[in-house]
Amino acid sequence: MRITIVTIFPDMVKVIKEYGVIARAVKEGKLEIDVVNLRDYTTDKHKTVDDYPFGGGPGMVMKPEPFFRFYDEYVEKFGKPYVVLTSPQGKVLNNEIAKNLAKREKLVILCGRYEGVDERVMNLVDEEISIGDYVLTGG
Repeated sequence: MRITIVTIFPDMVKVIKEYGVIARAVKEGKLEIDVVNLRDYTTDKHKTVDDYPFGGGPGMVMKPEPFFRFYDEYVEKFGKPYVVLTSPQGKVLNNEIAKNLAKREKLVILCGRYEGVDERVMNLVDEEISIGDYVLTGG
C-alpha cells in the first residue's frame, strides 16, 4: 500500500513513519508513506497556497492550482489514487472507514487548512474525513 500525505507542514507529518507499527510496516515493505509539501507545487516566489474565497466571505481558502499540479504529477507517475480530504465537514473516521481505506492500493490524503479548500479541489476528492470535533495545529 502506498499512502501519500499532502500538507503544508511536511516536517510535522514525516515522523509518523519512524515509530511503532507504522515504522515496522514500512521497514517490512508492507507500506510506503510519502509526505509531500504542497508548497512545492506553487509557482510564485512566496510559495503561496492560500487566497481569499472567490465568491467572497471570511478567512482564506487553499488555492486549487497546487493540488491540481500535484495530482496530475501523481497520476502520471503512479496511476489514479483514492483521494481523501481531511475536513471538519467529513464523515468522522471510525473502524469501518479505516478498514476500507486500508484496502486501497494507492491512497492520497490531502490535509486541509484555513477555512478549507477551494471548491474546485473537490473534483479530485473521493471522500471527506474528519477525525473529530476539534482543531489540530497544521490542519
